[in-house]
Amino acid sequence: MGQKATVAATLAPLLRTALGAQPPIRFEFWDGSTLVPGSESRGTMRIRSKDALSHLVWAPGELGVARAYVSGELEFEGDVFTVLRTLQQSAPNDADLGWDAAVRAVGAAGKLGALTHHPKPPPEEVRPLRGALHTKRRDAAAISHHYDVGNDFYRLVLGASMTYSCARFVGPEDTGYDPANPAVTLENAQRAKHDLICRKLGLRAGMRLLDVGCGWGSMAMHAASTYDAQVVGVTISAEQAELARKRVLEAGLQDRVEIRLSDYRDLRGEEFDAISSIGMFEHVGTKRTGEYFDTLRALLRPEGRLLNHAISSIGGSRMQGRSFIGRYVFPDGELIDVGEVVLAMERSGFEVRDVESLREHYALTLRHWVGNLEKDWDRAVSMVGPGRARIWRLYMAASALGFEDGGLGLHQILGVVPDPQGNAGMPGSRRGWV
Repeated sequence: MGQKATVAATLAPLLRTALGAQPPIRFEFWDGSTLVPGSESRGTMRIRSKDALSHLVWAPGELGVARAYVSGELEFEGDVFTVLRTLQQSAPNDADLGWDAAVRAVGAAGKLGALTHHPKPPPEEVRPLRGALHTKRRDAAAISHHYDVGNDFYRLVLGASMTYSCARFVGPEDTGYDPANPAVTLENAQRAKHDLICRKLGLRAGMRLLDVGCGWGSMAMHAASTYDAQVVGVTISAEQAELARKRVLEAGLQDRVEIRLSDYRDLRGEEFDAISSIGMFEHVGTKRTGEYFDTLRALLRPEGRLLNHAISSIGGSRMQGRSFIGRYVFPDGELIDVGEVVLAMERSGFEVRDVESLREHYALTLRHWVGNLEKDWDRAVSMVGPGRARIWRLYMAASALGFEDGGLGLHQILGVVPDPQGNAGMPGSRRGWV
């Protein structure tokens, strides 16, 4: 009788097909066997049981990998950014390795006993939501899945600013992108982002600002405390609204900030001088884009301005139901090409006056958030469980890499509603807000 082959020996041919003759990271398997790279390892992937393979067999591709990782059957060790970038660069350009590789994968899984068990998805996975896309009920369910996981967890990840959107890392002179400046903390960078938006909107004392998707109230509070604006913030996350109201009271801003638990589609019969939409547009969807901008346009007085701050992707992309992001992070989320957003705003009656990319700033923001999570990992796990903590670590690290390599973008688009004579009330240059 021959000696039983190790897991490493059984899987080595398949891994070499997927990642090259010399896989760039170390692989460790549940039987103690290893597959060691030919040069210095850039990290380690630990496959802790055959259930990891079962997930990959029963849900091939990204969803299977996500299930194995979230359940803890697959783990990365080392710098998560380095490991993910190394795997990304080593994988073939064509994600489909062909029938031959698929047959060999199933054969290897069969030899290791991974075909006889069909593990359940982790409890953190959301099944495809029911009903028509981007109805109020379905959007509320999608938002709740992502945002109603505990305000204390968000505070741990986001830091004191409690701002869940791209910060702006600039030096004391506000002269431009400066990620290396140690004096620029995440909290200061978020304040700089809020202030930039206020300046782009031309806020002055007494002006009415609508903050759509107001989160935990940070932008609303900054506009009220710094510019003496009267602010209405709306969110459809119950937990966000509760904490935002508490923060407003603690800051003594209740006479200038109102937080509503409300959908933007319910806003009718009011008039505002300015509208900010920060990190919310990703939840609107392509089919609702016209309705979204029409609704906001109807709420603005003549010469009123809208600042739309949102993630974008070239050609647009939807978080598909079998993707990691779609099942675990942003169900029903959509990223829209910045050109399409500009066109949609123009069709709704806005004159687009400025477009600015901040994608490098979002990469750095995400690296700060990952650092916060890893620094307080045990406390994060005690708050939301190991599965959700893993989800956040993977999603934020992968997103940071996407912003760094240009696969993802972040754009602020400033639009204005001219009066009937064409007056826009805009400054002659960007000097008023840069």
